Amino acid sequence: MPLTGGCLCAAVRYRVEAEPIVTRVCWCRVCQYLGAGSGTVNVCFPSAALTVSGSMGEHRWRADSGNIAVRRFCSVCGTPLFSASEARPHLIFVRAGSLDDPGVAKPAVTIWTASAPAWACFDPALPRLSGQPPPAA
Repeated sequence: MPLTGGCLCAAVRYRVEAEPIVTRVCWCRVCQYLGAGSGTVNVCFPSAALTVSGSMGEHRWRADSGNIAVRRFCSVCGTPLFSASEARPHLIFVRAGSLDDPGVAKPAVTIWTASAPAWACFDPALPRLSGQPPPAA
């Protein structure tokens, strides 16, 4: 079952030809910036399963892990779309809100809860990790 998605202005479209590996709610500080103060929901896929059309911008930084992280977004409207780590090039994280059917993203865990603000709401049905979990695959 291919999954499709894109940005707010439709300048970027993508297709994923794989089932999600894992979906996580993330409250790290970077995700709080991307989520306008809230956490983000990120769906992990094999990188090779993703095809993208359209112009994207890119931002690289050194993550707390020491790895180089890469964030990709629509260069027209700025919608956050993907993130990855140079340490795990075989994985791509897709922002669940950019999926045409975000309902397919069913979080399995909430991570980086130690970074969340005091008012953050956590799903009581999901396990919580205070920081980074082990690699997805």
